[in-house]
Amino acid sequence: MTAAPSPSLALLTDRYELTMLQAALADGTADRRCVFEVFTRRLPAGRRYGVLAGTGRVLESLERFRFGAFELDWLADERVVDDATLAFLADYRFTGSVVGYAEGEVFFPSSPVMVVEGTFAEAVLLETLVLSILNYDSAVASAASRMTSAAVDRPCLEMGSRRAHEEAAVAAARAAVVAGFAGTSNLEAGRRYGLATIGTAAHAFTLLHDDEAAAFAAQVASLGTGTTLLVDTYDVRRGVELALEAAGTGLGAVRLDSGDLGVLAHEVRAQLDEAGAQGTKITVTSDLDEYAIASLAVAPVDSYGVGTSVVTGSGAPTCGMVYKLVAREGADGVLAPVAKAAFGKTSVGGRKAAARRLGTDGRAVEEVLVTGHDDEVRAWSSPDASLRELHVPLVTDGAVDPGWTGPDGVRRAAERHRASRDELPRGARRLSADEAAVPTVALRLGD
Repeated sequence: MTAAPSPSLALLTDRYELTMLQAALADGTADRRCVFEVFTRRLPAGRRYGVLAGTGRVLESLERFRFGAFELDWLADERVVDDATLAFLADYRFTGSVVGYAEGEVFFPSSPVMVVEGTFAEAVLLETLVLSILNYDSAVASAASRMTSAAVDRPCLEMGSRRAHEEAAVAAARAAVVAGFAGTSNLEAGRRYGLATIGTAAHAFTLLHDDEAAAFAAQVASLGTGTTLLVDTYDVRRGVELALEAAGTGLGAVRLDSGDLGVLAHEVRAQLDEAGAQGTKITVTSDLDEYAIASLAVAPVDSYGVGTSVVTGSGAPTCGMVYKLVAREGADGVLAPVAKAAFGKTSVGGRKAAARRLGTDGRAVEEVLVTGHDDEVRAWSSPDASLRELHVPLVTDGAVDPGWTGPDGVRRAAERHRASRDELPRGARRLSADEAAVPTVALRLGD
């Protein structure tokens, strides 16, 4: 079976990317070597750290950022750009280089999570693509990390597809797994990224049948006794009784989706244990977020199903990441730092390297931004064992490192997140509002 060709992503951008390109091509600055940096000036209010997600999707998208006949004809018909710019776009390929934080890494204000280097013409076109992916995916992962922290060793399961755009649902499932979720209800996310998929039945299946007993019997006959039966369509206690009649004490799990979940979990656990179903697990759903999960810590709950809150970033649906030019080649051929000075939107010019300083206990104490002369920063390698370097190569001369993409990339990102989060100082994972878990400091080479 031949896969359908992937559609172009070239028009998933803002018009001014192309009009800037047109002007730069006309005045001869389009070929100037440039360095763009992705960072956020601040974390969402009260958050102590962010989680980088979406890096693998950015790298996968580079291959699909192509201007074919359809895209070029539309741009010409709409007179978005002139003929010279259309000719450039027809041959567009990103041939530059990208370094950045490994996907899954935690980040803080000013962390240079991705650095894109190339000519102005090829790098400026990627701004909207990069930001639309990293802002959303990182918002989901940042929320998901708070949820998996609150859940401790109990699995969290993503089931928010119906609360998001259909493609955002796939991205959200992926980002949630990067941040520690154990599976997703979204089948396309499972297919595309090798994620574990979960799900059995909704209330509609129970309501379809003449009574609850018939619904449970049908589900067990189809899916086996290891299935999860939804027991709160009518009366929970009676639902548990009928679930055990249908599946016996080997029933895999029951699901609670309404009411006071903490109280119900205790009552259902006692009922199951009394019936000899000590191995039957309890999963809870119903508009959970990190605070609800934390409140259930002492309840006999085995797993959490999370929907709306995770796919919307639990109140912080974007990370506020920006894509800023920090260095550009001048007329003399020298790469010089540049920076925006507007009030409230200042940036620090020049290429930066990044590292995390660890204390003697192995926990982070500072986010370190390395600045200085461009050649020195580019060649910098930490001489200090307490500094863990954060930038890794992602794209070299246009070639994507495949280790960060596809299912392997997701697994690698999830491993990185576990290790990175474990480095945070004690108290950084509390849900109460506070400042960033560690300060961001500058280390200027040559000083």
